[in-house]
Amino acid sequence: MYPLIALISLAILISLALFPLARKSGTPLLLVILAVGMMAGEDGFGGIQFDNFQLAFDLGSVALAFILFAGGVETDKGVFKSSGVPALILAFPGVIITAAVVGVGAYLVLDMPLMIALLLGAVVAPTDAAATFMLIQQGGLNIPDRVKNTLLLESGFNDPAGICLTIILTVIVGTTLQSNPHEWLGYGKLIASQFGFGIIGGIVGGRWLVELLNRLPMPVGTYPVLAIFGALFIFSVTGMVGGSGFLAIYMAGIAVRNGLKVPLERIANFSEGMQWVSQIMLFLILGLLVTPSELPSAIMPAIICALILTFVARPIAVFTSLGAMKFNIRELTFLSWVGLRGAVPILLAIYPVITPGPVTPLFFNIVFVIVVASLILQGFTAGALGRVLNLDEGLKTPPL
Repeated sequence: MYPLIALISLAILISLALFPLARKSGTPLLLVILAVGMMAGEDGFGGIQFDNFQLAFDLGSVALAFILFAGGVETDKGVFKSSGVPALILAFPGVIITAAVVGVGAYLVLDMPLMIALLLGAVVAPTDAAATFMLIQQGGLNIPDRVKNTLLLESGFNDPAGICLTIILTVIVGTTLQSNPHEWLGYGKLIASQFGFGIIGGIVGGRWLVELLNRLPMPVGTYPVLAIFGALFIFSVTGMVGGSGFLAIYMAGIAVRNGLKVPLERIANFSEGMQWVSQIMLFLILGLLVTPSELPSAIMPAIICALILTFVARPIAVFTSLGAMKFNIRELTFLSWVGLRGAVPILLAIYPVITPGPVTPLFFNIVFVIVVASLILQGFTAGALGRVLNLDEGLKTPPL
């Protein structure tokens, strides 16, 4: 027990110690954590053998729930006035468009079975704005609030869309879908259930949690604990009734941010700390889960899919979804480029692997390489592109 705890603690300490160097060099922090996890794994110096996909999925889901709650707590309701509609359009229709384009591209170029190709598209469709804005802050770029808030809100709302698509396509791949109206009706019910109960759980649960925090007379230090575990309860109950717990907990975080009468600072600081712990643990787990010696066979198809995603699918999704939303060409170009992929696609890639069906661990490896390619290609260039497009708010230039 002690050697394992020592290795895990050392991996976390190394990740934290590398943060200043990553900031100075412009290296994506999440890429650093992934690398540390891989080095601690069975092919690395640590030699930790971890291949339990089910455990990784369960732990990763809880970590993602904490990350989304913290993201909600950081979201002021004022951002919805300027960015709510474009973010929701990009989060839902945008995810479907991205998944479809990547899926069709993988089907045509890589000769994948169509449904598995579409499943791959659904898995890599959600974005990770947290990784993007770490880099923007590192580069000192102050982009317009509407662009920034659109990306942040999109990342919170598009996770449930990607998760729902992944679940449906995993079922289709595993059961060999026939043209049966009853089956399509079942998938429609699943979508309605995920989003319907997710929204209801977020609204009702968020109000309940706010009332609990406002009315219970407790020591100040216990409010963050109540907020975190109340949010986790909302996440769990929503999932139990068939809704998207991820959507519910994100909305609950927004409710806490905007409805509290007790001091928000302690809850916000505690949530931020939990967010960092969750991000580090999530990426370490995913880094441990991958076996580097098995990646070479995934590199070529993954690079092709990453290029389709970056240069075709994301731009089509952005320009199609937001073309009429009064963004200028420079802003649309930036939104197209900085749709970084992060923990969510890797986590979603586990689900088809642990579900009975034809999907093998090679699928997980392909998604892993796609995410790494996204972090490298887009992550290192996001700040520079913002400057080239003259999106620093301090520079007044007429829109194109």
